[in-house]
Amino acid sequence: MVPNKTAFLTTAREVLEIEASAIEQQLNALDHHFEQACRQILGCEGRVVVTGMGKSGHIAGKIAATLASTGTPAFFVHPGEASHGDLGMITPKDLVLAISNSGETPEVLTILPIIKRMGVTLIGIAAVAESTLAKLSDTFIRVSVNKEACPMNLAPTASTTATLAMGDALAIAVLKARDFTEKDFARSHPGGSLGRRLLLYVEDIMHGGDDVPSIGPDQTLSDALVEMSGKGLGMTGIVDNSGLVIGIYTDGDLRRSLASNHGLDTPIKDIMSKKPITIEGDILAAELVTMMEASRINSILVTKNNVLVGALNMQDLLRAGVL
Repeated sequence: MVPNKTAFLTTAREVLEIEASAIEQQLNALDHHFEQACRQILGCEGRVVVTGMGKSGHIAGKIAATLASTGTPAFFVHPGEASHGDLGMITPKDLVLAISNSGETPEVLTILPIIKRMGVTLIGIAAVAESTLAKLSDTFIRVSVNKEACPMNLAPTASTTATLAMGDALAIAVLKARDFTEKDFARSHPGGSLGRRLLLYVEDIMHGGDDVPSIGPDQTLSDALVEMSGKGLGMTGIVDNSGLVIGIYTDGDLRRSLASNHGLDTPIKDIMSKKPITIEGDILAAELVTMMEASRINSILVTKNNVLVGALNMQDLLRAGVL
C-alpha cells in the first residue's frame, strides 16, 4: 500500500531533523585538529587529492570540486583505481584527504602505506578515532553521528551529510584565509552567470569599427535615420572631425523631433542631445547595467579619451548573459 502524503512529509521531516542534528553535532567536535588541517592545506605546494570509496567517494568528489572552485587546486582519485596505476597522479608535494566512515575501508587502507612512504601529508576523516585511518593520518578529523537517517541505520545518510558539511567548512575556512574574492571565484566559473558578470568588460561585447553608428554635426536628420536603421542600435553618436563625441541622437529624440515638426533636412546638431552619457571600454559590463538602469537609458556610446570607439545597448548585454 502506498503511504499517504502525510506519511511522506512526516518521514521527510524526520530525515531533515536527523541530518540537521548530525551537522550540529560537528560544531561541538571542532578542535585544533581542524585548524591544523586548514594550515596544512594552505601550506600545500601541490594539489589536494581527495579519496574515498562508495558513498564516501561521492562525498570526496564533491569536496574536491568545492576546494578547486574556491582557490585550492584539488581533484578526486578513486582508491580502487589508485591501486592500478592512478597513484602516479599523486606527487610528494601533494596532500591527501582520505575519507572513510569506518576508517577501515580496504581500498583506502591499501594505498595509505605508499602515500606515507612518499612523504605526502595525510588528513583523514572518519567516525572512529581508533581506526587505522586515524592512526596513519598526520591530522585526523573525527566526523561521527548518533544515527543515520535510514530507519535501519544502515544507508549512509546523516554521516555523509555531516562529512560533506565538514568538507565545506574546510574549503571555506581556507578560502577566507586566502582572501579569495568574487573575481577569483569567477575565474574558475567563466561559463556561469557570476563569471559573466565579473569577467566580461564593456569592450568585450561592444560594437566597434564600422559597426559603430556615427555621423557629423552638419549632417541631417535624414542621415541620422539611415545610420540608425543600418546599425540597429536605436541611436547614433555625433562626432566632430577628430572623432570626439559631441552628442547623441536616439529613438527617443526622434519621437520628440517628429512631435516638434522637424523636417528630414534639419541639421542633427540642432536636435541632438548634447553632453551624452558615455563609458570607457575597461568598465565591467555588470557595472554598466547598473549605470544604464539608474540613468534610464537603453543604449550608450563607448569612448576612449572622449573619442568614439564603440557602442552597445541593453540587447547586447542580454545576449552576453550579463542581464
